[in-house]
Amino acid sequence: LEYLTGYVVEYALSVDNIFVMVLLFSSFGIPEKYYHKVLVWGIIGAIVLRCIFIFVGAALIAKFGWILYVFGAFLVYTGFMMYLNRNQEEEVDPQNHTIVKFASKYFKVTPKLDGGKFFHVENGVRYMTPLFLVLLVIEFTDLIFAVDSIPAIFSVTKDPYIVFFSNIFAVLGLRSMFFLLVNIIHKFHYLKVGLAFLLVFIGAKMLLHGWLKDWGFTTAHSLIIILSILVISVIASLIFPKKKEYSK
Repeated sequence: LEYLTGYVVEYALSVDNIFVMVLLFSSFGIPEKYYHKVLVWGIIGAIVLRCIFIFVGAALIAKFGWILYVFGAFLVYTGFMMYLNRNQEEEVDPQNHTIVKFASKYFKVTPKLDGGKFFHVENGVRYMTPLFLVLLVIEFTDLIFAVDSIPAIFSVTKDPYIVFFSNIFAVLGLRSMFFLLVNIIHKFHYLKVGLAFLLVFIGAKMLLHGWLKDWGFTTAHSLIIILSILVISVIASLIFPKKKEYSK
């Protein structure tokens, strides 16, 4: 039950990742036929980084129990900020992105795609292609998302192996979910609101875990609430579709 709850939490939070990935592919001008390759390598990198994050987090919680309250407060804050910024249009400027600037400063970069290659060799010089740059940006973005998602699973269980496998299997499912939702993700406009409420609930649960345990609040109750938040946000998106803006 802890694994299933953690998996649902991670899978739900991965949806926000999809919003960003669609934006990144579009901003960097990556053709759809190369999405698969970038996502495969992106997932491999995410697994390695999250493995480190999870076991470091488990060690910190085992040594410093009070860090759960820090995680909880951070998740509540993140949830509130996500709700307040729910209507803001996200934009990515490839030229001014931190990772692109870093790569351009220390490595050779070319704006030209070379088929599905990550690197392009010209006159004996190896250049990074936009395909590799977008991969680096996706890895960096996933690292930021992991700061939210990994503490969220620790609200369900402290077992690092359950945390690891629920997290990793959710990330592995991200590739198939991406291709399923890439063309319809815009229809679920209330999903960000649902994810905001989800983060606030998980953060509050971490802050109040002592009292909730005394009141008989179980993992099953958490799973019911989490699924309810997600189902309501999806149904609300379908019943109340976003109004189209017409230019004069």
